[in-house]
Amino acid sequence: MYYVNHEQIGERLATIPVLSEAAGRLVAEWPESGPDLLLALAQERLLHLALELVTDAGSLLIDGFLMRDASSYEDIVEILRTEGVFPEELFEPLLELVRLRKPLVQEYARLERDSLYPLTRQLPELLSAFGQSVQRFIAKELA
Repeated sequence: MYYVNHEQIGERLATIPVLSEAAGRLVAEWPESGPDLLLALAQERLLHLALELVTDAGSLLIDGFLMRDASSYEDIVEILRTEGVFPEELFEPLLELVRLRKPLVQEYARLERDSLYPLTRQLPELLSAFGQSVQRFIAKELA
């Protein structure tokens, strides 16, 4: 019998529309000449929240469905891929997102802020697809 914490997973997935809206607004307001400091910092926080959402939901799935233990943040995404939680085309973008954790959390003083912008454009679709995939996986596994 699996114990899947639906409440905690639901809380994480419920932030997807908020993060998607924020990403859309950042993209719309991003100046051609590069960001001002406030936009750059908002983007960093957005990406940090997005990657934490993916790893938190992933960890809850791994624990709930008794998958193998993850050895790293990247491994969480790999396990979810191996278990068929999301389609293959989401793997690389999710891995790219999760790989931002160390630069955003530990190397922020040396962070090249302009280089993160392309991933911000993808966030609304990426997070939406991830959330839908998680919900489908749970429904399928518990059916």
